[in-house]
Amino acid sequence: MKRLLDSTSALFGLVLLGPVLMAVWIAIVLETGLPGLFRQQRVGRSGCEFYLFKFRTMTVKQGTEHGSFDAGRSTRVTRIGKLLRKSKLDELPQLWNVLTGDMALVGPRPEVRKWVAVYPDRWATVLTVRPGITDPASIVYRDEEEILARSVDPERTYREEILPHKLILYEEYVRSRSFWGDIGIIFKTLKVVAKVL
Repeated sequence: MKRLLDSTSALFGLVLLGPVLMAVWIAIVLETGLPGLFRQQRVGRSGCEFYLFKFRTMTVKQGTEHGSFDAGRSTRVTRIGKLLRKSKLDELPQLWNVLTGDMALVGPRPEVRKWVAVYPDRWATVLTVRPGITDPASIVYRDEEEILARSVDPERTYREEILPHKLILYEEYVRSRSFWGDIGIIFKTLKVVAKVL
C-alpha cells in the first residue's frame, strides 16, 4: 500500500506540478545558466547508491555530485536558491526519485556515503527502508542550515550533534512506521511549508 501511494502520488505530483517545475527550472537557468537541476549520489535502501535530484540552488562546483559539505556556508547560494531552499521547492524533483523507486514520500533522508561511514552500525538499521523526501527529522531540523551557519565548525556540529540526533529519529521511524503514520508526517510537513510560504 505504501509503494502504491508513493508511485501514484509521485506521478500525480509531477503531472500537476509540471508547469511549476518548468517555471522554476527556467528561472534558475536564466539567473545562473545550466544545469537547472543538481544531482548527487546518495545512499539508499540496502546501501545501494542512487542519484538524488534537486533544483540547483548554488553556483556550480565540480565534484559535488559525489558528495561535499557546504552546509552553513551560504556564499554559493543564488538569489533564487535562497527562496527555493526556504520554501523547500528545491526538493520537488525528488518526486522522480520516488516514481523510480529509489525513494519514498516518507522515510529517513538519504545521506552521502561520507556521513553513512561515520555511524555505519546505526545506518545499517536505517537503510532497511527506502529513504524519503520527508520524515520527522526533516521537520525537527527544518532550520538546520541556520544552525550550521551559526556554528564555528559546521562539519563538527553536524557530525557530533545533528547527525546523531537525526539517527535517533530515523531509528524510531523505522521501528514504528505505518501507513497512517506516514500520512500524518506528510500533513505535518505541508503545514510547516505552508507557514514559510
